[in-house]
Amino acid sequence: MSVEEFDVAVVGGGLHGLSAALHLARAGRRVAVIERRWTGRHASGATAAGVRTLNRDIAEVPISLEAMAMWHRIASIVGDDCGFHAHGQMRIAERDEHMPALMQREAKMRSLGYEHEEMIDAADLRRLVPALSPHCIGALIARNDGAADPHRTILAFRRACEAEGVVIAEGCGVEAVERQGEGWLLACGARRFRAPVVVNAAGAWAGRLAALFGDEIALGVRASMMMVTERLAPLLAPVVSVVGRALSFKQSDQGTLVIGGGLQGAADVEGESSTVNFTELAKGARAASDLFPIVRGVRVARCWTGIEAQTSDHLPVIGASPNASGLFHAFGFSGHGFQLVPVVGAILTDLVTAGTTRREIAAFAPGRLMQERVAA
Repeated sequence: MSVEEFDVAVVGGGLHGLSAALHLARAGRRVAVIERRWTGRHASGATAAGVRTLNRDIAEVPISLEAMAMWHRIASIVGDDCGFHAHGQMRIAERDEHMPALMQREAKMRSLGYEHEEMIDAADLRRLVPALSPHCIGALIARNDGAADPHRTILAFRRACEAEGVVIAEGCGVEAVERQGEGWLLACGARRFRAPVVVNAAGAWAGRLAALFGDEIALGVRASMMMVTERLAPLLAPVVSVVGRALSFKQSDQGTLVIGGGLQGAADVEGESSTVNFTELAKGARAASDLFPIVRGVRVARCWTGIEAQTSDHLPVIGASPNASGLFHAFGFSGHGFQLVPVVGAILTDLVTAGTTRREIAAFAPGRLMQERVAA
């Protein structure tokens, strides 16, 4: 059986895998993306595609800000603007008791030298979002944030990869790995791939892949639900979330309302499928109509969910394996990985080509979850 030889094998054809492949190819590496189904099949194809620095964990802020700068020139990176619009993201306070948390967040960010999150009062809120219910009293806003089109983004990254000579092998699941000299042999059905470097970007299945290399990493899954409505006249430019409720609310270029916020369906990792919990999903519809009375009675066109990896601390795993030479991990983005896509590819390229990176990634080290697995 012939073996296909590459410098890097990226396992997982979601956006993080494609970004890694693109950056590595531009660094002169021969790269294959190995995907069990098809590019963007799971989390990347089910995302709300929020491009958000707002309210991120402090550990993520440096790379998130770098990623945001990359989003503002995304067409120069992948040849398409990915439907990205920077109309801002805001976290709204409905009642007086919600304001202190937002004000404390702003003060914390200022104390760390960050100025991208700012408080606005009810008057500014009303000016930016006239359709918002008058009971809302203020918000924390990141004005350079926004949202993109997930399917345009997947296609743009894929096309950019192919233009750089990346081989994309779909319908090709990794079943076994074997150390061969300085490289790894990956068995994928009838195909064999050999490379000295492997990038594990396998999403909800990344823990299983890691285990094939001897890395036992604690990993859960989530199945965040989304719904989209019929088309409406323009009523909203920023992406809106709210304190104390599971809601993310935006209007697409087509006029549809896209409603999410982390409400969970059911994930079946073995069956590679997920299902919507309509009782839970109704909470999102209720929150949306409470904040935007104008949408009451609007018809829901469709709803969906997708499977994604979730870590116990909700921070991603980004870094080199401490056990398997040549293995690098990038997974576990826990519902907030879309915005980080461009910078994660750059980080992985640093790690593969130079063995280190100037970016702050210590908080994302794989070893923290391996210790947790041992303790469990």
